[in-house]
Amino acid sequence: MDFADRKCLPCEKGTPPMPAADVDAALGALDGWAAREERTRIHKQYRFKDFVEAMRFVNALAGLAEAEGHHPDFTVHWNTVDVTLWTHTVGGLSDNDFIVAAKLDRLPAAAAARR
Repeated sequence: MDFADRKCLPCEKGTPPMPAADVDAALGALDGWAAREERTRIHKQYRFKDFVEAMRFVNALAGLAEAEGHHPDFTVHWNTVDVTLWTHTVGGLSDNDFIVAAKLDRLPAAAAARR
């Protein structure tokens, strides 16, 4: 399943979070993302050569998140960006988290983290 080819859809309040087995299966479609907090969040750390490259990624991340209407939590350190995704409305993970994660990995700025 290629999450990057999909678009985020609004989640209705009361929608249940993705079951743990589905989280594990969906993680298999991503590169380097890990489940956290009893499979209610997914996380990845991107490493860059310097602060400028990290900030380029953050700016690209912001544009992507706004376009998808799904906004991750992130922390910037000098040359790393920690990204955590979860869907507040469902209190855990939804397809939207995996869609954004897959699209983040495809950003040209993310290529700098793979050098």
